[in-house]
Amino acid sequence: MENPHAERQNVLLQRIIKNADKCTETVVELNHCLEEIVRANEHVRIAAELVTKYRKNVQYNLEATRAAEATSEE
Repeated sequence: MENPHAERQNVLLQRIIKNADKCTETVVELNHCLEEIVRANEHVRIAAELVTKYRKNVQYNLEATRAAEATSEE
């Protein structure tokens, strides 16, 4: 005679394994979608870096110009 407790545990373990497999597949699909988004946004990231560098250069040049003007006024 089979153990009903062991049978019940086996059924539950099979359900857990099935759900874990579905969850894993979903996470893999999500990762794939996120990779596509990252690739699609690569141009935006590069543009943002260029704008940030440009802003820093402009800020540096403005400060240098103001310092030169202040020195020439004295």
